[in-house]
Amino acid sequence: MDSRRRVPRTDTVLADPRLAEATLRLGRGIVKSAVAAAQERARRGEIAPEGVADAALASLPTHAATLRPVINATGVLLHTNLGRAPLSAAAREAVLAAGGCTDVEYDLATGHRSRRGRGALAALAEACPAAEAVHVVNNNAAALVLAATALARDREIVISRGEMVEIGDGFRLPDLLVSTGARLREVGTTNRTTAADYAAALGPETGFVLKVHPSNFRIEGFTAQAPVRELARLGVPVVVDIGSGLLAPEPVLPDEPDAATVLREGADLVTASGDKLLGGPQAGVLLGRADLIERLRRHPLARALRVDKLTLAALEATVRGPRTPTEEALHADVRALRQRAERLAKRLPEHDALAVESTARVGGGGAPGVELPSAAVSLPASYAVPLRGSGVVGRLESGRLLLDLRTLPADLDDAELVRRIEQAVAAGEERPCT
Repeated sequence: MDSRRRVPRTDTVLADPRLAEATLRLGRGIVKSAVAAAQERARRGEIAPEGVADAALASLPTHAATLRPVINATGVLLHTNLGRAPLSAAAREAVLAAGGCTDVEYDLATGHRSRRGRGALAALAEACPAAEAVHVVNNNAAALVLAATALARDREIVISRGEMVEIGDGFRLPDLLVSTGARLREVGTTNRTTAADYAAALGPETGFVLKVHPSNFRIEGFTAQAPVRELARLGVPVVVDIGSGLLAPEPVLPDEPDAATVLREGADLVTASGDKLLGGPQAGVLLGRADLIERLRRHPLARALRVDKLTLAALEATVRGPRTPTEEALHADVRALRQRAERLAKRLPEHDALAVESTARVGGGGAPGVELPSAAVSLPASYAVPLRGSGVVGRLESGRLLLDLRTLPADLDDAELVRRIEQAVAAGEERPCT
């Protein structure tokens, strides 16, 4: 009898208790697709017909979404392609709790509507007392768009030529600002712009002066930048995009601007990212004068840029909670990293593993040029593909694969990492050549 005739019907396989449970967890579509793929394997003779249910079960994803968790061993703390800042355990728990119905815009005491995201806003205000008011939108680009639209539509934004940056994936700050209906008045030169340059450009059409931290590049040599304190004396609103999202000074990154310092120096409005050095979810944070924040909050565009309850929950837990994974990585003890690299290398004697010095960096458009001493496990370059297949992402350097320990999750123990490496390599060796 042709074995293909013995391939079980789809409804019969789906009735398997294990697949029925998976259907409740993942949805019928995902499970049915896995069953269909297993049936096709049985028709091709790759598996026995009676093994269809087992094969379908083994191929099911852990989650219903296609986003796959990965281990960041690249040495880039805020890796844009890996989602930038990993959330703290407190933030992840907050997101889970907010997944159902919440009081995001509801006062349980009065039964009436309340200020949306009041907990997250209060947390930001407490963390940055220099700000009279705060507002949150869905990313930093949105924060700039809202500010430009509300304060400078059909007017001029005065900006230094040296700060006309490209923010990634081909998006350029000048294009973003012009799209709001504002006009750009460029001043100074690429390497030198003084307060006098800004002052000479001011006029009745000026909406505000914009100062942008060049967070993804660095200019050295014969340079000059106008300090915020000097711009604050010009008599027009000063908006400062600090970029990476520090609310207060960070000793490890002394040249990275922070909201508290910039506001004390006289900035009227500060914009920043939530998913960079702040260590939280993707968000655009606006801090500054109460009247300006209120103008932005009441602008019609603010509705289109508002964040959801999951972002608000994660942001509040990030600001109020314990040290974030980003902060932990930034302050990691280098000696402990080296010792761990040596331990891991000793546990992988059959894999040409070596403990080596490494250099990590912040990434994500933050602290350009800053090098963070680190340690790594060096493996053969051929391990890169199978390890990526198992969700472990390192970096190739000088013909070797480096797993940089500074960016590893704090809850990932040595035994689990060794297991992932050995299983990935074994699976890669078993996979037939094509």
